[in-house]
Amino acid sequence: MRTFDYHNVQLLPEKCIIKSRSEADTSVQFGPHKFQLPVVPANMETVMDESLATWMAQHDYFYVMHRFQPEQRLEFVQNMHKKGLFASISVGIKDAEYDFIDELKAADAIPEYTTIDVAHGHSDFVIKMIKYIKKEIPETFLIVGNLGTPDAVREIENAGADATKIGIGPGKACITKYKTGFGTGGWQLSALKWCSKAATKPMIADGGIRTNGDLAKSIRFGATMMMIGSVFAGHVESPGEIVEKNGKKFKQYWGSASAKQKGEHHNVEGRQLLIPFKGNIEDTLLEMKEDLQSSISYAGGKDLMSLRKVNYVLLDSIDES
Repeated sequence: MRTFDYHNVQLLPEKCIIKSRSEADTSVQFGPHKFQLPVVPANMETVMDESLATWMAQHDYFYVMHRFQPEQRLEFVQNMHKKGLFASISVGIKDAEYDFIDELKAADAIPEYTTIDVAHGHSDFVIKMIKYIKKEIPETFLIVGNLGTPDAVREIENAGADATKIGIGPGKACITKYKTGFGTGGWQLSALKWCSKAATKPMIADGGIRTNGDLAKSIRFGATMMMIGSVFAGHVESPGEIVEKNGKKFKQYWGSASAKQKGEHHNVEGRQLLIPFKGNIEDTLLEMKEDLQSSISYAGGKDLMSLRKVNYVLLDSIDES
């Protein structure tokens, strides 16, 4: 298989069948809810917090709350439900997480969405957690990641996952391929295409998206939803303080496997960056919607699934002009 990534794929237009791009439907059914866009901010500490999660849920956008304040998760679920909003949380695979699942069940605080979030999701320990969650709180829509091969997708789906998250180390703050020699960094779009051959349930493409055009490409190669870190970082609503450098405004952004996140320099596979300050996240989401509507019009359809059928070319050289 020839490998490729977002930057050297171009989709080919089909005959347009809508009068205005505003007619194009960008909504997506994902689990028990329908959302305005097939995008979700990464469940990272510099991208998501309770305030932003609340705003996203109120405006019909999907979110996944991170797992870096584990003691606050039960209260988070309860708070979201008190507001009449859906709860979407992350869990790991440590022993204490089994107790947390028991707490959720005992408190009748079942999140609508649960994401098992580990760097290498094709694991006996992940499968054990899948089976425990599906036994104790089967109502939750269970997302499992991260994966990078068809074998992994097949086994994790068969274990009980309702959706999988695809991408090992392709993110802007991730250095997995340099530190370990493994991952989908540099060929993430190919990995998505490859995994789609095995997938029978929704896939979230996680990492490597740099432009709005990459959303259409992700859908073309099998994604139902796209998880995005650096593009969603740096907003007014993003966690963290604004940093000024050389007269310009930035916000800090770091990977979940960075020394900053871990609090120690062991098994580091992420780095810390400064992201230019971008204003309000609502404006970014609106631009994403408008660009995706344009993509749908070029695809010759009326909704996101029209993007699955278009042809494409692979570019040997990249024109950055």
